[in-house]
Amino acid sequence: MGGEWRDSVSNRWFDVVNPATEEIIAQVPNAVADDMLSAINIADSVQQEWANTLASDRARILQKAASMMHTQVEELARIMTIEEGKPLAESRGEIAYAASFLEWFAEEGKRVYGDVIPSSSATKRIMVLKRPVGITAAITPWNFPAAMITRKLGPALAAGCTMIIKPSELTPLSALEIARIFEKAGLPKGVLSVVVGTDAPALGAALMDDFRVRKISFTGSTEVGKILMRQAADTMKRVSFELGGHAPLIVFNDADLDVAVQNAVLCKMRGMGETCVSANRIYVQREIAKPFVDKLVNRISQMKMGNGIEEGITVGPLIEPAAVEKVERHVKDAQKHGASVLLGGSPSTNSKGYFYPPTVITDVNEEMLVMQEETFGPVAAIAEFESEEEVIARANNSRYGLAAYFFTRDVGRVLRLAEQLEYGIIGANDGLPSTAQAPFGGVKESGLGREGSKYGIEEYLDIKYVSIGL
Repeated sequence: MGGEWRDSVSNRWFDVVNPATEEIIAQVPNAVADDMLSAINIADSVQQEWANTLASDRARILQKAASMMHTQVEELARIMTIEEGKPLAESRGEIAYAASFLEWFAEEGKRVYGDVIPSSSATKRIMVLKRPVGITAAITPWNFPAAMITRKLGPALAAGCTMIIKPSELTPLSALEIARIFEKAGLPKGVLSVVVGTDAPALGAALMDDFRVRKISFTGSTEVGKILMRQAADTMKRVSFELGGHAPLIVFNDADLDVAVQNAVLCKMRGMGETCVSANRIYVQREIAKPFVDKLVNRISQMKMGNGIEEGITVGPLIEPAAVEKVERHVKDAQKHGASVLLGGSPSTNSKGYFYPPTVITDVNEEMLVMQEETFGPVAAIAEFESEEEVIARANNSRYGLAAYFFTRDVGRVLRLAEQLEYGIIGANDGLPSTAQAPFGGVKESGLGREGSKYGIEEYLDIKYVSIGL
């Protein structure tokens, strides 16, 4: 805060635990509401000055920070793996992905244009300006501890907003390293603060209750998003929420089976299935169900589970014991209702770490928890379907609407499903559609607003209309 590394006023600390070994890897100051208030006061003191800097100057800082992330990729990836669990290869990929948002918004910030609108009076002129909304805050999750920060921080800084980041207490180290990078990149003191603590409701309330904080960006559960939305109403804050998902992945009988299987594995097992866009429900047309399942089981059975810090590991631990318990509950419920477990199906017997092996279950139906709730784990749940109309209806039968995927070689079907699936992100023959230049976000109870792309910076700008009398 304010360019200083400081302890919490609580004088308390909390442990950061490696989910693969259950070892304490760091201790971090445990912030309280008074710490968050200090961060807001600091941001308030520098907001106007930062808003008035040249877009090109802000861009240079963002580009320098991105370059430093690329240079330090091994160090940053290692930190991410030991605090979050994902394999090193995935952590390296996330660092590159995180840096791409800084690079993208460094350029977008230089292209925030206003308008001159034809007037209805000869003695007036109409001008439209875009100005930063003011102090912003980001509440970020543990599953992408770097990219979920830069996807919010990049547009905020590019637009001229200060930002306070409240990262997950499970993965605070990546956030603190990003702050260190921006410090070295020359970001003025006070423009960025990182406040970490275990009392998320108290820290969140400090942000939501303060009128000076004009915008909140949150990635997390739908339940918490609804709480924040209610709190935001009292001060009419702008909000953007990327919330829970329950993604369907549909494979039609005319699909390239190898492409579909490869993408299904990537989409389902990336990050141990602990991603909001992970395929949670896999629908396969009946004629090709058996060959698809056989290929899928063969591919997944070759994945190597273990401590992500070791090279060659493709499946790491889940984030905490509660995550393992949820996956186990979903699999047991599916078995109780008639599902067959073809691979995995029970927690690892390793003495240390929060591991659950990649699992494939078939004969799945809508009564099962895996078809009603986000599993957030490495479980591929497969159901069969007959017709296009049937599977569209089943896929849309959810209060969530973040991501959906389908595989087909029928061009007409591509267009029909792109229009009819009620999701904000559609992967047509693509299981990994996320990229910095594309708008990321959901519909229904999966969120509000978009991150990334040219649309992402608009979330941090106010439109100001100026009528000029001549």
